[in-house]
Amino acid sequence: MTNGYFGKILWIDLSEGAFKEESLPEEYYRSYLGGYGLAAKLIYEHMPAKTDPLGSDSIFGFFPGLLTGTIAPLTGRFMVAGKSPLTGTWGDSNCGGYFGPEIKKCGFDAILIKGKANTPKYITIIDGDKQIIDATDLWGLDVVQTEEKLTEKHGKIQVASIGQAGENLSLISGIVNDKARIAGRSGLGAVMGSKNLKAIVLKGNNKISLADKDLLSKHTKEYNQQIQESKGGITQIFKTLGTTAGNTMMVQMGDTPVKNWGGTAKEDYPTERQNKISGMEIAKYKQKAYGCFSCPVHCGAIMKVSEVGLEETHRPEYETCAVFGPMLLNDDLMSIFTINDLCNRAGIDTISAGTAVAFAIECFENGIINKDETDGLELNWGNSSAIVELVKKMIDREGIGDILADGVKIASEKIGNGSHEYAIHSGGQELGMHSSKFYKSMGATFAFDPTPGRHTTPTLDFGSYGPIGKPNGLFEGFALPEGYTNSGENRSEAEKLVVGIWQSLNSLGLCEFATSFQKYPLLELITGVVGWDITIDELVKTGLRIQTLRQAFTLREGIDIINNKLPSRAVGIDYLADYKSYCEKMGWNPESAYPLEETLKDLNLGFVITDLY
Repeated sequence: MTNGYFGKILWIDLSEGAFKEESLPEEYYRSYLGGYGLAAKLIYEHMPAKTDPLGSDSIFGFFPGLLTGTIAPLTGRFMVAGKSPLTGTWGDSNCGGYFGPEIKKCGFDAILIKGKANTPKYITIIDGDKQIIDATDLWGLDVVQTEEKLTEKHGKIQVASIGQAGENLSLISGIVNDKARIAGRSGLGAVMGSKNLKAIVLKGNNKISLADKDLLSKHTKEYNQQIQESKGGITQIFKTLGTTAGNTMMVQMGDTPVKNWGGTAKEDYPTERQNKISGMEIAKYKQKAYGCFSCPVHCGAIMKVSEVGLEETHRPEYETCAVFGPMLLNDDLMSIFTINDLCNRAGIDTISAGTAVAFAIECFENGIINKDETDGLELNWGNSSAIVELVKKMIDREGIGDILADGVKIASEKIGNGSHEYAIHSGGQELGMHSSKFYKSMGATFAFDPTPGRHTTPTLDFGSYGPIGKPNGLFEGFALPEGYTNSGENRSEAEKLVVGIWQSLNSLGLCEFATSFQKYPLLELITGVVGWDITIDELVKTGLRIQTLRQAFTLREGIDIINNKLPSRAVGIDYLADYKSYCEKMGWNPESAYPLEETLKDLNLGFVITDLY
């Protein structure tokens, strides 16, 4: 075993009922780190182009970050990755909790799954023993019931499972661990469901070898102590309110989409309505803090909402509150608690589900669908009882819910009659709840990233890039060029740098909020865990390699990235011009978004050339 990683991955073939361990060279880790960096390399190499994402030949997997499983602060993340059945592009989804570190404890840097079981199955990897077990008695259960039943049988374990949405092959379904931490985007729950795989159960006792335990411990203790001593600012806000701190602030800023991206807060969702779903209102139901592995902040929370029969549930995140609040002109907090719990248990992405509800409401109000098609539901803005019932129908694929369960693009194609005007998506994926009118670089990110429509992919104006980019800012040695906030060459260079560092942070397993708190000893922690003498410049180049390979995957699938267009109501600037300038900086053809051959060679991605040229 090498310091920081095991040099070993696990392949599981459900068709054959077989397990196979594979050793990887150090070069893979130095070039792709872990997480979706390693995922991009392995899936690109092993899954042919144009593979049906819901077919038995498709490959998906679970990929902890390079630092995941160590005490390095905020590194408990893992990625689920594969080809998205929702968009046909590269698909990935980031998740926290405790499942990612357990992959490492089982002695693997990744678990990849292919084939298809004939009947429902679940996989166990417990103390080195690997089995594929009948899951007939679990099929139809939600993820909480599934995890509880498996824990009864196998003891203290970590579980990742699909709920009813994944079983029903909803293209907006995700994969859930820790009962409510969901890898929600890209529709990868449907990929898992298509393989008749209900759950993966992990329990391991392997320890990660560290290059310099004292160095790792020193910087971890210093960072965590500063977090604990923080009495104000964003760190304290996150400790208290988590992402729901944005529930009112983001609306007031003009960041949160309102009324299916067609309204304004001032006219449609004023302050008195915003306050009904504020972070402070939600905090009244908090029972205890919840944090992911190696996190000193604990921005999550376990709630008790007796008014709607929820004795234990997770606090809804900002995205969920935004899409089931202002997006639908809904200020009924109890309905948001209910919907959040329903979606978590069923394993369905709240961003896509809420946007599908907004689409249906607008279709209903414009006479495109009526009560005959909605099974009698009055789909009006803010009708919380109807919204709850519609979500249930989507989970069960019942009536109009069956049409909406694959997202708004497919729903609009089925409904027709001009309904596409109300289908707010990018390449088939519903947009994250941050406005590309407010953040001017977000339009290009939504439209052209290899995983379209995602607010968690790097974009220059969103997040804490200002603090990151100041000389000796959050990451020692990383700085953005002067004047990057203005149009021009420096802005495109800054976008490239942010993309590079962000891809590496994700692949290391860092929570994206690591950029929000305080100076982070990134290089020192990497040295302490892995032993590499690595620079910020190398990390940026590694991130550019990862982003370029994700781009190549999507292009290889036949996706015409450069000609993707966002709905007009979701953008306010010429995002194509911005993207073309960024492509030039990336070494990609600005007219096609194809990486240039010399760029591929420079990034050691020569194996991609024959696929793209």
